[in-house]
Amino acid sequence: MSQSAATPSILRDLRSLKVVVIHPQDQDGEELLAQLRRIGCEVEVFWPGLDCLPPNTGLVVMAVRPETLSMAFPWLGCANSPPVIPVVTYENPITIEAVLQLNAFTTIPSPVRSFGLLTAIAVALTQFKVSRTRERYIDRLEQKQAKVRVIQQAKQIVMDTRGVSEEEAYQLLRSKAMLKREQIEIVAGEIVKAHETLSL
Repeated sequence: MSQSAATPSILRDLRSLKVVVIHPQDQDGEELLAQLRRIGCEVEVFWPGLDCLPPNTGLVVMAVRPETLSMAFPWLGCANSPPVIPVVTYENPITIEAVLQLNAFTTIPSPVRSFGLLTAIAVALTQFKVSRTRERYIDRLEQKQAKVRVIQQAKQIVMDTRGVSEEEAYQLLRSKAMLKREQIEIVAGEIVKAHETLSL
């Protein structure tokens, strides 16, 4: 599916998006709130700290200010934390470092204007979704490789202890797994663990 074909569904999803805004109630803050509510988002505002995100938060818009730079946000970097869009007032090394630490896909410049906010949200949500899909794919690959390694180890143990070929060792593992009604990697893991225990 092309990016342009996916855009309408992203825009539809914005109307059910729960947005947390960490921003002082100044002119920028008021502009942010007005635009987000105009889009149709459900918005909650906090300043300056927030130890725990409200349930079902789909996006965080955060002012990168001295107040936030000096604070810890425990929910940042968690496996289920939503994307963060920083609102940037100054471009200096400290601000840039803060933006990079937030793993932001885009930023909103201050003073906040109506133009560009919708695009920034769409980009952040789309790239976040792509990133999460990639992470899940890598996790599945790593899990698969770990299973293959365990089966290889178990086959080698059976080959060494029984004096059989690799194919015969695999068939023995497979038969035992079928007998126990378990996946072959579970049986293989048990054999490897038992072998390691005996070796100690």
